[in-house]
Amino acid sequence: MLEITILGRGGQGAQVACQILAAAFFRAGRHVQAFAAYGGERRGAPVTASLRVDDAPVTLRCDIERPDHVLVLDAGLLEGVAPSLRTGGLILVNSRGAPCGRAPHAARVLDVDAGAIAATAGLGPIVSTAMLGAFAGATGLLPLADLRAAVAEGSPARGAENVAACSAGFAAGLALRRVPAGAVEV
Repeated sequence: MLEITILGRGGQGAQVACQILAAAFFRAGRHVQAFAAYGGERRGAPVTASLRVDDAPVTLRCDIERPDHVLVLDAGLLEGVAPSLRTGGLILVNSRGAPCGRAPHAARVLDVDAGAIAATAGLGPIVSTAMLGAFAGATGLLPLADLRAAVAEGSPARGAENVAACSAGFAAGLALRRVPAGAVEV
């Protein structure tokens, strides 16, 4: 079973991103379970959204304590992620430069400037679809066609902009995939 956690702040689209990612995996023929945890419902508060993916129905009903992969929409939330990550996992961070040394237990810590991708696509600070594209590109876990379809379906407002951000993120993720395992992007 694959377990993925998305960390963001209220208003960045972490919950929606989790639902879109679940829909993309479902389109790809996988079984999924998606859920979120957050405190006060206010813009800027930390939000955690989680996803389980498997080839068989997902019957586990507890929080994810040791995810395989973590997407961090706000680099300020990176603190404390590494100890909980499974060995060999990926931490993908929305950042202009790698958060070197802050996640030493991860096999890979990669950064993508999802903020710039989102801004270019006309989305302002909403980085979630760019991060989903980068995740799919960097891991190779999802075909772009399934992710783009899920983004289009899950983004009724500004759909074209979200699909464009997803596609640009995917291209950035493909470039990151060429980084050797165990390396920290600088």
